[in-house]
Amino acid sequence: MKLKNTLHLVIGSLIAATSMGALAQGQGAVEVDAFAKRYFTDSSRDLSEGNLFGGTIGYYLTDDVSLGLSYGEYHDIRSENDTGRKNIKGNLASLDATYHFGNLGDALRPFVSAGVAHQNISNVPARTGRDHSTFANLGAGVKYFFTENVFAKAGVDAAYNIDANETEWLAGVGFGVNFGGSSKPAPVVEPAPAVEPVAVAEPEQVIETVRVELDVKFDFDKANVKPESQADIKALADFMNQYPQTTTVVEGHTDARGTDAYNQKLSERRANAVREVLVNQYGVDASRVNAVGYGESRPVADNASDAGRAINRRVEAEVEAQIKQ
Repeated sequence: MKLKNTLHLVIGSLIAATSMGALAQGQGAVEVDAFAKRYFTDSSRDLSEGNLFGGTIGYYLTDDVSLGLSYGEYHDIRSENDTGRKNIKGNLASLDATYHFGNLGDALRPFVSAGVAHQNISNVPARTGRDHSTFANLGAGVKYFFTENVFAKAGVDAAYNIDANETEWLAGVGFGVNFGGSSKPAPVVEPAPAVEPVAVAEPEQVIETVRVELDVKFDFDKANVKPESQADIKALADFMNQYPQTTTVVEGHTDARGTDAYNQKLSERRANAVREVLVNQYGVDASRVNAVGYGESRPVADNASDAGRAINRRVEAEVEAQIKQ
């Protein structure tokens, strides 16, 4: 009954999470999953191999580091002692820190983990009452993201029994989602900003309008700003810092592949990614930079070709300042 309640809670969380509009990876995200593991026991307690079923809820402290609390119940384990094949009941609760390799938005993210666990099982021969053991855990595995937030995982854990001075192993798979964080895509810019001086004559003076334009390109279904675009974004930021009266609107766009609703969200994430670089990395005041997304509604090239779609996956911005000569 406990296992059914645990699985119902995890599955319910997965369904509720996938219906939320604020699904996002990264710092502040909550992650839930259900897992099934094969349990390879030590020899001294004379236990057969068995299965562990349960779920995990975790919280991302940073974009790469999460802290997770897991609970699972054992099934199909029996004692292999001469007193007879007794059915073993029990559970395992663990607290683990996990480090994820790669970047937000990657389809594959390998990980390593470490933590502690408490095992509570019954009917172990030659022992009285329930058997309690404390474990130190080390693990490794990989997550595969079907979408930005829905994933499957596989991994192996080594569990060192501190009380018995022995090591046990678990290997398993899982399925889960994460939500509530803020994706931090890396910047992407291709064309360099262009400065276009326009002379405006006035009595006894000349006012020159100086304009800087930004056009940042993105990979398909990505909102990460590419490293090669940093110089172009910095040039726009330097211009705005030089003329503190200026403001700008960062506009995000997508190609036509995908649904309108998905592309709208993707264009907003792209615009916010460039805005974040301007504000957090290059010091432009946040009140001077707005971000909007237009989805696939404003193409500048033909979406029927790969080349045209690549041009449409963009973020644009423009800043003007008037200089008296």
